[in-house]
Formats: sequence, C-alpha cells, structure tokens
Amino acid sequence: MDMAQKEKILSLMREKTYRPLLMKELMRSLGAPKEERQDIKRAVRELVKDGEIVKIRGNRYGLPGKMNLVAGTLSVHPDGYGFVMPDSEGAADIYVRAIAMMGAMHGDRVVARIEREKGEGRREGRIIRILERATDRVVGKYESGRGFGVVVSTNPRITHDFYIPPKEKGGARDGQMVVAKIKRFPEPHRAPEAEVVKVLGLPGEPGIETDVVIEEHGLSTRFSGAAMEEARAAAQKVTDAMLKGRIDLRDMPTVTIDGERARDFDDAVSVEPSGAGNIRLFVSIADVAHYVRPGSALDEDARERATSVYFPDRALPMLPEELSNGICSLNPGVERLTLTAEMVFDKDGNRVSYDVYESVIKSRARMTYTDVAAIIERDDAKTKGRYSGLVENFLLMRELMERLNRMRRRRGSIDFDLPEPEVILDLTGKTTAIVKAERNQAHRLIEEFMLAANETVAAHLESHGVPFLYRVHEEPDEEKMEILGDLVKDFGLPWPAGGNIRPKHFAHLMEKLQGRPEERFLNTVILRSMKLAKYTPENAGHFGLAARCYCHFTSPIRRYPDLSVHRALKELLKKKSLPAERKSEIASSLGSLGQHCSFMEREAEEAEREVVEIKKLQFMTDKIGGEFTGYITGVTAFGFFVELDEYFVEGLVRLTSLHDDYYSYMERGHSLAGEHTGRTFRLGDKVDVILERIDLERRQMEFSVAGMDETRRQRREPVWMKYRARGRRK
Repeated sequence: MDMAQKEKILSLMREKTYRPLLMKELMRSLGAPKEERQDIKRAVRELVKDGEIVKIRGNRYGLPGKMNLVAGTLSVHPDGYGFVMPDSEGAADIYVRAIAMMGAMHGDRVVARIEREKGEGRREGRIIRILERATDRVVGKYESGRGFGVVVSTNPRITHDFYIPPKEKGGARDGQMVVAKIKRFPEPHRAPEAEVVKVLGLPGEPGIETDVVIEEHGLSTRFSGAAMEEARAAAQKVTDAMLKGRIDLRDMPTVTIDGERARDFDDAVSVEPSGAGNIRLFVSIADVAHYVRPGSALDEDARERATSVYFPDRALPMLPEELSNGICSLNPGVERLTLTAEMVFDKDGNRVSYDVYESVIKSRARMTYTDVAAIIERDDAKTKGRYSGLVENFLLMRELMERLNRMRRRRGSIDFDLPEPEVILDLTGKTTAIVKAERNQAHRLIEEFMLAANETVAAHLESHGVPFLYRVHEEPDEEKMEILGDLVKDFGLPWPAGGNIRPKHFAHLMEKLQGRPEERFLNTVILRSMKLAKYTPENAGHFGLAARCYCHFTSPIRRYPDLSVHRALKELLKKKSLPAERKSEIASSLGSLGQHCSFMEREAEEAEREVVEIKKLQFMTDKIGGEFTGYITGVTAFGFFVELDEYFVEGLVRLTSLHDDYYSYMERGHSLAGEHTGRTFRLGDKVDVILERIDLERRQMEFSVAGMDETRRQRREPVWMKYRARGRRK
C-alpha cells in the first residue's frame, strides 16, 4: 500500500505546476479520503527519510531537484570542510565549507542547498537538513578537564570534541581510549555531548589499536547466547542419515590447499584425466547451509556480520569456531558434507561439461601453498617424497591451472598481481617486520579453480531462472578512464582512442608494464580507477574477470553471500525447478541483502586496512630521520603522497615543505611544477624522501624531499629573499 502511495505523491510533485505544499494541501491535491491519510503521512515521512522529497521551512514538501537541493552522503575532510556525494549517480559532489555544516558529521545523510555553480561541474553549497545520522557513538581518547572531560575522536574526519559531564565518564581516566554514546549531536553554536559506555585501555597496550578500529566500525566481537547454543548443539560427526542422496567422493584424492596459519578450510579440490586430453576438476565446498538454517540464531548473527574479518593479531569469524573450525571445516581424514562443482575442461581451458551436486568427501591431506609450490614449481624431492601418492595429481592440477589462466587471458580477464604487505608480529603484538606476502603457483592454482567453480554455479542458477546474488563488477567511469588514459600515455604505454574501454585493454596494458619500474605504482592506479565489485540480484557482468555471469560460491564459512548462493542451489537440486511464486519470494529479499553484504564487505576491508596501517606506522616510529626511496602515488594541491619501496607505507610531502621554489598544481599533468627551477614532482616519479614525523592518533606520516636544503643553498637567490622582495612590492 505504501509503495502505491509513494508513487502517487512523487507523480504529483513531478507535475510542472506543483509548488511546495503543506501536508493538508498535499492531502487535498491527492484527493485522499480519510481512511488513507495515515498511509499518506507515513509514506511522506519515509520519502523524506530517504531524501526523495524534502521538508522545507513552513513545513512544506517538495522535490529536492526543483528547489536547488540535493540529498546525499557527507564526507568530511580532517580540516573541517566536506563534500556531499549525491544519491543520484553521475551528479557532481557539492563542496561545503566548515561554517556551512550545520552540525552534520562524517557519513551523515543530508540535504544540501546549492549556492554557487563554479563551472566544470564544481558546486558549492550548505547543509540545510540532516536526514539520518551515520552513527550514535564515538571512539576516541578521554581527556580530563576541570570538573568535566572530553572525548577526542580517533577518526580524523570527526572534527568535533565531545563534552563528557562528570557523572557520565564511566570510570574513564585521563588518556584512556573509550567508546562514548552521543547524547547531543553537534549544533551550529553548541558543543556535542556524550557519555562513556566502554573503556578500552591506554594507548600502547597490546591489541588496543585493533580494539579501537573494531569499535569505530561497529564490528561484532561476540555471538549471541542463542547462536552459541545452536553451534554447540551441532553434530560434530557425519552420520549415515546425512549421506542420503549425496554423491560419495570419499575415495577421491581430494586435498585442501591454504596458508600455513589457516584454521578453517571451506574448499577442497581434486582432478583426474577425462579422455581426449581433457581434465576433470572437482571443487568441493563445505555445506554450511546444512548446519546454518534460515531464521536460526546462527543465521541471524552470520547475516548481520556478513563476512569474517582478519587482522594481524586476531580474526572475527562469521560463524562460531564450533562450526568454522569444526564440523564445517574440511579437515583431513574426516568425513565432511559438501557441495561439489564437477567440471570438464578441454585443452584450451574451455568448460565442455559440468554437474553440480551435494556430496561427501574425506580430505587426504591439509596442504599448504608452500608445500604445493615446492612440488609444482621447484620440483623439491623431499616434499615430493612426503606426498608421493599425490604428486601426479598436483602436476595435473598445474596443467589445468595453466589452461584456465590462458583461457581467461584470451578473453581479456585482468590479473592484478600487486604485492601485498604482510605484518609480522611478536608475542606481545609488536610489529617486527613488514614483508611482501609470498605469492606462488599454488596460490594461482587455487584462484583459477575457485573462479571456474564460481562461474559454473552462477551459470547453472541463471540457466534455471533461480534468483541469487551475483558478484558484479561494473564498467569503469568514462571520466576516470580519460584521466587514466592521459597518465599511461605520458609513460609511453598503449591506450585505445575513444571511450570504448574493454577488459582486454587493461590486460594488454598490464602485460606491457611487466618488469618496468613503474609497474607496481601504475597497477595500483589502475585498480583505484575501477569501480568496486558488489553483490546484487541484477546481473551486470564482471568487468575485471571479463565474465558475463559470476557469483561467490566457494567461501560459505566466511562470506554470507556464498551461503545464500548455497541455499538457492540446494533448493534447486532438491526440487529440480522452482515455481514462479517461490522465485518471486527469493528475489524480494535479495536487493537489501546484497546492499548489506556489500556495505559490510567495505567495512571489513577498511577496518583490516586501518589496523595494518597503524601497525606500519608503529613499525616506522624508530626510523624518523631516515632517508628512503619511493614512488609518488598521488598529487594534490597541498602536496604529494609517496609510497616507500621497502616497507609498503605511504606518507605525505606537504607543499609547504617544498621551499626551493613556488610550486603550482597541474591537475591534468598530475604534477607539481616549480615556477623558477622547472623542477616537477609527477605521479609515478621516483623520489628520495626523509621521514619527518608520525602522528599515530591521526594515522599520518609526513616526509620531506631529500636534498631540499642543499638545493636551496646552491641557488643564487634564496627563497626567503623572494618572499621579502614580493612583500616590498606589495
């Protein structure tokens, strides 16, 4: 009923003759009978909350676009100003000065009035209404005052300090990290107020930085009591009754291949020859859906978390360990329930047939990437002797991996082989080293097999018309592609003319980059220029993989979208086909589920990245004053960012530290250019820098350019003389 009312309201407001109306005038214009008025009021409130209509002074309602208003999400800069990112796709952001924030905070959904158009799509405005607060709590350091306290947020984008009344400090002591519930939000002429609800500890205590990030992102650290009861009650052995209707793969040479520190194993693989040079691949995935039923307490907790989160010092699993490390984990030597994608591939890596079914397996071995690489990459005799019964299997896996990889490259799939930093901790949680995470042929082998299984399951469900969550990667924005094209051409690299950019163009570019000094930097820039992948019930293809149809199926222990795909697949396998009513029922909830899972994925990734960055900064604190070499990874009007070769850390060289000349920001050239020296600092340039300072609270690191003082001394006219001379001319 509300949807119909909403459409009636919006249709009325879209009419050319419409002007902002009072609620009673709106009722009259809609011709609403008395029995519908409550429905209309409810629909209006929801439309206002969603930002589709706005309430202006005088309690009148109208469409934001007709009143030079824009609804969107506020992103605040640490210096106090911000940008409203409109809800409507493709619309330019609106710059908002610090004095025009009206108490809005980072992440809030707001309505902004556009007050100036500056050309080239640049707009400036002020916030007139806050639709929805992003958070009702703040994480930060408690500082004692005279008879009161304040909490200073650890998030530099939250620029307000929160007043804490004496009775609301919750036992916090000066300098401790705390969580505070906001009782009064910022107002233009009034400070925000909060109460301390949780004391985390003092900075520097083991694990405190991870605790802070977990609280900042609102991540769950405990399962509900009901969920834990269900987990403990789950059978820890596979019974004969569970095997009914399942394909028996227990005699297959199935293995798991994971990292040394992995504890939950949700995928296992096996291969065998299949005649005419073909290879048959079995990808068996833990049947988590058998144990986690829709609507259960376990399911509610898993859905809310949506993903496992992995930090250097701990993990927040999506499922309790009784399941994730127990009955759902494909541990060696024990029977486990699985869903298997069985696929046959020809010599060119094309899938020629497949089957998907419920199964039971018994893993032969818990293999590590290191051991498998020793067999297929280094031909290590000792390792081959230890796994003599599986060596031929691994060699056949390598052959299939190479076929699949060649097939994907032919169709234009993009392989981002970026070096990933690995933080090494001691027993106290202190960072002892930052190293490049090893990536070998065993990693690629598992990646290829999982990609193949994901594509197969997605195609199977789609062919039967079953609604499910696709893993979608949309085509990149044209504007970003133009900017990227200008950059790669500056490096003398190939880029197609016109705007029809396909995955194969990226694949070709990255082949040309191999072995060049700027390879790592440009790969990072290319990755940042693309859209983020997401979960959605509408298939828009996967640009990065050059795949028409793709989903996530292979990690149901740690990703809820995979679990939802398993449920759809199991229902199809059981019923052979689904009636239209059931398909409609499944589809009705997928949109909101996809949005939630995509959002939680971003939160998890951001939290993981932040903890790693903090660990990096801590590691660098005893290196202040040292000289390092790095590449310029970003250029702005206030300076440029440099990533160090050795430690995978990034810091800022401020424009104000470049005192050998006056530097102008060249937006199209991605550079800062000196007025007199002709010296430039361009995106991708190699540069020697000195580590000047680290601000752990703001999570920032600053460099200066090495040799800058020497450059000043060598010049005939020092910069300070230019400043003095210019001052006289004024």
